[in-house]
Amino acid sequence: MGGQAGNAGQATFGKYPATEDNSTAEATTDAGEADPAGVDTVIVVDKVQVTAIKQGLVLRSQPVAASIVGGRAIERGRIGAVKNLSQTVPNFHAPDYGSRMTSSIYVRGLGARIDQPVIGLNIDNVPVLNKDNFDTELADAERIEVLRGPQSTLYGRNTMGGVVNVYTLSPLTYEGVRLTAEYGSGDSYRFRASSYYKLSPDLGMAVTGYFTHTGGFFDNDCTGEKCDWERLGGGRWKTQWRNNRGVRIDNTFSFSALDQGGYPYAYAGEDIVRDGKTVIRNGQISYNDPSSYRRTTVSDGLTVRYDAAKYSVSSITSYQYSDDEMTLDQDFTPEPWFTLRQARREHALTEDIVFRSHDGRRYGWLLGAFGFYRHGVMEAPVHFKRTGIEELIVKNANEHLGAIWNEEYSISADELPLYSDFRMPVYGGAVYHESNLRLGRWRLTAGIRFDVEHTSLAYHSRTDMDYFVSKEGGAPAPKRISIDEGNRIAHTYCEVLPKVSLLYAFDEVRNLYISVAKGYKAGGFNTQMFSDILSEKLKWRMAGSQYDEADLMSYEPEYSWNYELGGHFSCMDGAVRGDFAVFYIDVRDQQLTIFPEGQSTGRMMTNAGRTRSVGAEAALQFAPWRSLEINTAYGYTDARFVRYDNGIEDFKDNRIPYAPQHTLSAQAAWTLPTGVKWLGDVVLQAGVRCAGRIWWNEENTLSQPFYALADASVRFEHKHYSLDIWGRNLGGARYDVFYFKSIGNEFVQRGRPRTFGITLNINI
Repeated sequence: MGGQAGNAGQATFGKYPATEDNSTAEATTDAGEADPAGVDTVIVVDKVQVTAIKQGLVLRSQPVAASIVGGRAIERGRIGAVKNLSQTVPNFHAPDYGSRMTSSIYVRGLGARIDQPVIGLNIDNVPVLNKDNFDTELADAERIEVLRGPQSTLYGRNTMGGVVNVYTLSPLTYEGVRLTAEYGSGDSYRFRASSYYKLSPDLGMAVTGYFTHTGGFFDNDCTGEKCDWERLGGGRWKTQWRNNRGVRIDNTFSFSALDQGGYPYAYAGEDIVRDGKTVIRNGQISYNDPSSYRRTTVSDGLTVRYDAAKYSVSSITSYQYSDDEMTLDQDFTPEPWFTLRQARREHALTEDIVFRSHDGRRYGWLLGAFGFYRHGVMEAPVHFKRTGIEELIVKNANEHLGAIWNEEYSISADELPLYSDFRMPVYGGAVYHESNLRLGRWRLTAGIRFDVEHTSLAYHSRTDMDYFVSKEGGAPAPKRISIDEGNRIAHTYCEVLPKVSLLYAFDEVRNLYISVAKGYKAGGFNTQMFSDILSEKLKWRMAGSQYDEADLMSYEPEYSWNYELGGHFSCMDGAVRGDFAVFYIDVRDQQLTIFPEGQSTGRMMTNAGRTRSVGAEAALQFAPWRSLEINTAYGYTDARFVRYDNGIEDFKDNRIPYAPQHTLSAQAAWTLPTGVKWLGDVVLQAGVRCAGRIWWNEENTLSQPFYALADASVRFEHKHYSLDIWGRNLGGARYDVFYFKSIGNEFVQRGRPRTFGITLNINI
């Protein structure tokens, strides 16, 4: 059988409303009859494959701000990762930080660069627990749902900004072979092959493999090589089985292997000059020590569902393993300061059991229980080099004592290692419930979740240092410092997470809603500060004193109350559809990534007292003719500190760093039939994606102004193949996506330059 998934994109406007990716498509029931209520969730299939377990069939009828990207939009937009949704979803910003490890997402002014995410990610209903694994290849995604606002009641911890649900193509609704080949700027190429077939009418299997390569876009002037190259490969094996008694079993096994170069961070301060020689210039990427990131992931998700007459019960079980290693020239200069190697291995188990009544009843309910266990171990040695030893340890110690570092008698001619090992077990559980009551056009939804989490950190830090002390010009006296210490820190958090909403439905696709919900982001530990603590202890012991590490090792959870008014609308027989929302978010103990004062080597998470975020967002899809589709999305966020004083400066009323004030996208696709059967249609696409202003620090003295990225493509589209010739950032806009400090120096990550490419898809 040829690669077919029904007649997506072939129905006529007016008979059925548009699908979420703006293709016109018909959803059918098991009896084969048209079901307009299903078009948001299922694109033309023989049988409705209800893959969403916790939310209703039609998200547009729910009291939630949601953006849904269907399969056609995913393929046309070359959306291969969550970060490719940045700006196209209002108030959703996922910058490309130059490493797939730093998968930060900012939503409505909420977000964090390290540790706990503000938004959850589920792939085929399986939660991805480790944020460092968010930036991965989304091969053969059938649709992507982005739900904004707290989803903590149903999805739990770390979903206070929302949740992204990814659903991959089903072998029970699609049969055939799919092939993709792509080549683009920066010596980038991508290959993907997948096969979908049915072993029987109720048993399907799919196998997918992919490989991507990027030669890089940014040069390291110190080595003369590209510093942002990448190789990523992996695969997925998906099996689905159904029987005529309501039992469904889905199992997805996936793996990936990533090897990536080091970080294209450009120096952003005044030129550094030593002994009349320029060490590094403003705007220059130049560092001497190797930097890289590698990651191996394996996961398996098993979903068992039984549909009874009045309810369904689902069990979602997963095992996740990740093994990654980051090597970093942490000073990012050509001088020998210090390097970091962070190697981590993690195992995780999750179990989610969901009982839910069927849709369409006056009273609906959902009851669930969730549990998880994560166990991670990490090694994070920091190696101080010659300049780092002299400037960060000995020089500072000399301010208190006449210590002289004697190169001839040093323990190592050029290096001082500081070792830190960590063991990080985390486990937790939750029970949750949601009720829905329909009273005519009104719909009342109330939910509550009780969440318990226990997290602990067992650490072991050690170092040895030989040095000489000369007092008042006397002979140098040899001394030795040995630090070998460990401890265990543990915290238990118990949270009650309520949510209530009221919706008024004008009809099936037009409504208004108001909601109030509590969000929660888990606390954690500042593992990146341990090298700073060790180096501080060294220099204070050299001076004959003890160092008080204060409360640097852990940070508290973050809480929010989200108040939202929104709605969904449709007119002109579905040719015009839109969504809007206004929100106010009151955040307590917001987690912020900060860079300690002075020549510190690390960064840490702290709680910022109280912040607030107020804003609005809207999305509009307009298809005046079958051949023309226009999509626009705009988000505005004013996120500010209400109370945050770090002891040096009061940041009240300043804007929160890293979250953009505006996001904007506008895209148009014009389909022109060629009249040539073997050629199909020509699709002309053009669009712009915008973000800004983005403040980089709490003082609000540094920022990235509003910027716009223009994209365009010409696509030859046939039912058996497509050929895209595309370009991104066609205006060659120069912009920054990231800012940070290291040893007091400032650095930025440049955005991707102008790129071009060609993509071939074949469906057999």
